[in-house]
Amino acid sequence: MSYAHVLVSVALSPESHQLVARAVSIAGPTNARISLITLAAEPEMYNQLAAPMLEDIRGVLQEETQQFLRELVERANYPIHQTVIATGELSEHILDMCHKQNIDLVICGNHNQSFFSRAACSAKSIVASSKVDVLLVPLGGK
Repeated sequence: MSYAHVLVSVALSPESHQLVARAVSIAGPTNARISLITLAAEPEMYNQLAAPMLEDIRGVLQEETQQFLRELVERANYPIHQTVIATGELSEHILDMCHKQNIDLVICGNHNQSFFSRAACSAKSIVASSKVDVLLVPLGGK
């Protein structure tokens, strides 16, 4: 089966390179498009600092996320159609992108750490609601 547009759900983690490499191996033979999506890190997840400091932290986390996505794109050695930094419920953003951008494969990682636990929950929701194929790639634990 060949795909025209692959969406990869990534996190600020070295394992995300494995997910992008898998997407390239699937998309490459047919020159399919690849897009990347990640959740924006929210400073509230890390600590309960005073409100004025949260905006500064949010900006730093946003830049860190953008830099990591640039690194993923650079190391992919394959053209990346777009990168998206989402907030809120990841599965809703993924399902919306699938519908609006004719994505026909979603690749997610399965990992035991907190972000990937959230991503795995998103993957379950995507599988339950999606009209496209979902590939859940095992990460870590080897």
